[in-house]
Amino acid sequence: MPKLGMEPVRRKALVDAALRTIGSQGSLDVTMSEIAREAGVSAALAHHYFGSKQQLLLATIRALLAQLRADAVAALTAAETPRARISAVIRVSFQADQFAPDVVAAWLAFYSEAQRSEEVRRLLVLYARRLHSNLLSGLRPLCPAPLAKQIADGAAALIDGLYIRQSLKAAPLSIDASVTLVEDYVAGQLNRQHGRTPSR
Repeated sequence: MPKLGMEPVRRKALVDAALRTIGSQGSLDVTMSEIAREAGVSAALAHHYFGSKQQLLLATIRALLAQLRADAVAALTAAETPRARISAVIRVSFQADQFAPDVVAAWLAFYSEAQRSEEVRRLLVLYARRLHSNLLSGLRPLCPAPLAKQIADGAAALIDGLYIRQSLKAAPLSIDASVTLVEDYVAGQLNRQHGRTPSR
């Protein structure tokens, strides 16, 4: 019988283990036994807490999104100008924990699973909408609405594309280089509107 008070600890350990296992294999074709072994618990306990591998996978995606959202809220709260809000969103997208190789590999595995699972697809659509909305929060005060949407679309596409490039290890960029690439895109687009490069 599980010890009282241990459930949150064990659930987090299993979510973290699922992320590491999926990331190391680059696939969702992992078993509850493999994840449980990585977490240092029995497969029976993993099933007790999550019921099925699918539920554990969904919990893992939710944990990633919750951490990303918390980081974004903190960064946006600290940003003092609209341009700083854009930079905050970009920087958060490439934080070391989110851009770690196993996390990047897990993100790609989840995107692949979204082609088959409506629940996974909904969670990833939520992420995409939140990223777009956060970018727009800084862009809207700086340019007309149609251009703000266009720049947000482009910046979000660049961020997702850099994750794919990182996962393929095809001349991957560093965190700073990735941030600079997206920042330069945004600055270039705003420069067209204002006739100058706005400060960050």
